[in-house]
Amino acid sequence: MSKENLIKNVKLAINPKYQDWVLFKNGTYIIFDNADTIKSINHEAIKQMKEFGPVFAGGPAGDFNTIHLTQTEGWIVSGHGYGMYTYVSPSELENTDDLQVGMFGRSKRDLDGKNPEVIYINSRKK
Repeated sequence: MSKENLIKNVKLAINPKYQDWVLFKNGTYIIFDNADTIKSINHEAIKQMKEFGPVFAGGPAGDFNTIHLTQTEGWIVSGHGYGMYTYVSPSELENTDDLQVGMFGRSKRDLDGKNPEVIYINSRKK
């Protein structure tokens, strides 16, 4: 999936009332409720991704929930870390049952956690 398509799908996946969020290369994003109190949303997102993104066997990051999207195709996988979600496109998987989608989303979050690369920042402050 291209970077532009990923950004477009994530924008459609997020409730419009949330305007401050950061998207990482593999589709994980973090929504910030209090972005106006954060000096650098980019640095805070990377800090949180390094802390909550990596998945370790038996750890809380292994738990997940799969959310079916209505405004775009695909799913959001939620888990450990407040406001942290991972977008999964139907084009990424052949088997799209909730368990497979969740496991795949969790692996994408793990990649973002181990090598966080911000590709897009959405902010009310322009």
